[in-house]
Amino acid sequence: MIGDWLDIGSAQQIEAGTARTLPVEDASGAKVREIAVFRTMRGEFFAIENTCPHRQGPLSQGIVHGDVVTCPLHNWNISLRTGMALGGDEGCVPTIPLRVDAGRLYLLRSAVIGSGNQAEAA
Repeated sequence: MIGDWLDIGSAQQIEAGTARTLPVEDASGAKVREIAVFRTMRGEFFAIENTCPHRQGPLSQGIVHGDVVTCPLHNWNISLRTGMALGGDEGCVPTIPLRVDAGRLYLLRSAVIGSGNQAEAA
């Protein structure tokens, strides 16, 4: 699967209930943001920006329960499906479309590097 999708590696590299991060760099090599790819205990995969909307905590270091991650800084719960803060909290984290094909993980290229190709996945 190529073209519109970026191959980011084997699905087996992420253990259930954990996340791995993917830095995204601009043309100069400067890191511009980080994407967190989660694998739930049910074996589903989700990709979201690795920054909590509350105090920019690293969501990849949070606790995964169901399809929710709890931010390690202030316990905000973020839906991995929608990126929305849950409960009484308000805020949203951008989600990145992800596909699994033949054991490989793919992110939608335009959601990672945009249509202008100004940044590239590292």
